[in-house]
Amino acid sequence: MNYRVQPTAQVDETAEIGAGSSVWELAQIREGARLGEGCVVGRGAYVGTGVRIGDNVKLQNYALVYEPAELGDGVFVGPAVVLTNDHNPRSVDPDGRQKRGGDWEAVGVKVAEGASLGARSVCVAPVRVGRWAMVAAGAVVTKDVPDFALVVGVPARQIGWVGRSGVRLVERKDEPGVWECPQSGSLYEEKDTLLSERTV
Repeated sequence: MNYRVQPTAQVDETAEIGAGSSVWELAQIREGARLGEGCVVGRGAYVGTGVRIGDNVKLQNYALVYEPAELGDGVFVGPAVVLTNDHNPRSVDPDGRQKRGGDWEAVGVKVAEGASLGARSVCVAPVRVGRWAMVAAGAVVTKDVPDFALVVGVPARQIGWVGRSGVRLVERKDEPGVWECPQSGSLYEEKDTLLSERTV
């Protein structure tokens, strides 16, 4: 076994855990879930049936990732984050009978490469969080988040852009629509309300 699982964690025998990954105390990884290499699953975190997680993903303590979520490489999921899977949740049907697994259609959250979800944020499925985007702590995401967007609040709204470093970008005074990372100096171009990395 080329990964580490603490004795109190529950990992279903059909789950796949990539090399170098760690699953900490009281975490639960359900049937058919797949974690890539170098992942960290914190204390009490939950990974639902069939969830797909890329390489080098961090799920902090008590994060809840319900199926059919998909997380790209390098995603950060902060403490107590929730990725939901039912847009119209009910415990019972209109006749008062308890709903079972086949009585509703699961919808998922997709989190693209490098994106970060701050502590106690909630993503209400179905939504997509774009590449390298950042969701602030406590935000509630109810619609898709563009690549590199910084969103805050309830419901989440965009207030700026972030680069790969996670630092808020600053618009260059001499080049409107061109954004710069104060940490790395990397440049990004905004066009039609979308941001992309400037290629040399």
